[in-house]
Amino acid sequence: MLAFILRRLLQSVVVLAVVGVIAFSMFRFAGDPVNQIVGVDTPVSERAEIRRNLGLDDSVAVQAARYAANVLRGDFGISYQFRQPVSHLLAERMPATLELALCATIFALVVGILMGVYCALHRERALAKLFLAISLAGVSLPTFLIGILLIFLFSVTLGWLPSFGRGDTVRLGWWTTGFLTVSGLRALILPSITLGLFQMTLIMRLVRAEMLEVLRADYIRFARARGLTTRSIHFGHALKNTLVPVITIAGLQLGSVIAFSIITETVFQWPGMGLLFVQAVQNVDIPIMAAYLVLVAAIFVAINLAVDVLYTIVDPRLRLAGRTA
Repeated sequence: MLAFILRRLLQSVVVLAVVGVIAFSMFRFAGDPVNQIVGVDTPVSERAEIRRNLGLDDSVAVQAARYAANVLRGDFGISYQFRQPVSHLLAERMPATLELALCATIFALVVGILMGVYCALHRERALAKLFLAISLAGVSLPTFLIGILLIFLFSVTLGWLPSFGRGDTVRLGWWTTGFLTVSGLRALILPSITLGLFQMTLIMRLVRAEMLEVLRADYIRFARARGLTTRSIHFGHALKNTLVPVITIAGLQLGSVIAFSIITETVFQWPGMGLLFVQAVQNVDIPIMAAYLVLVAAIFVAINLAVDVLYTIVDPRLRLAGRTA
């Protein structure tokens, strides 16, 4: 088990190193940073002074080493647009993105698993066929269109929910949360559904397919022959053995939810890291773009490592394989 985790940690370090090289390359190939900081009328002498202060006259190796050392300290530089430390800007926006991603993931997991189990156990019922039709729509429709349709229905037509913003928030130290206010909870509903609908349809179809496969297995027939109750067979044996692929998808999709919340945050003007990244792209704010890339890669690596560890907890065969390897 320990050797397995150490191997995964080593692989994670290699991945993060490669992403760090790509992020550093953005400073050299995405335009001249000095042009993004000063105006067109800035004299050459002032441009040269700024270039010298930023260390752009140093060799590539020196700049790369300095950038890596700063990133390890959590220093991603100064934003060209906001003139503030990038780490401070990300820390301000991170609670909004993480809370949105958490709600979307919970929605996708709970609703997806329940719908998948129902569709597997009651394949011929009209409600199961309706769930499959909804899943097809969720996979087919783009995220921005789903968001616009939800805004039109629940905000413009019915007036039940807000169409933009995060609502009222409460500050708990450096963390700001909307979970403790009514307007914050109401503002979370539409973005969470929009962001989690695609993941929910994937999980629902995966659970349905895996459970149908498990229900045809020999040990399920043996369990029925032993006289176990239907509830025990379905939820104690069949559902448990579908969790390994579900954990895989859920873990990867959580990283995707955080990384690709950009569209949802833009549609709902959600003040998270995704909206900050869109603003950075529009203004060629390279420090924010590079920091977002590194941060998302670190989140993906951490989630994948957690998923690998959960594998060994859910499936004992993997623990035995790790000991014999």
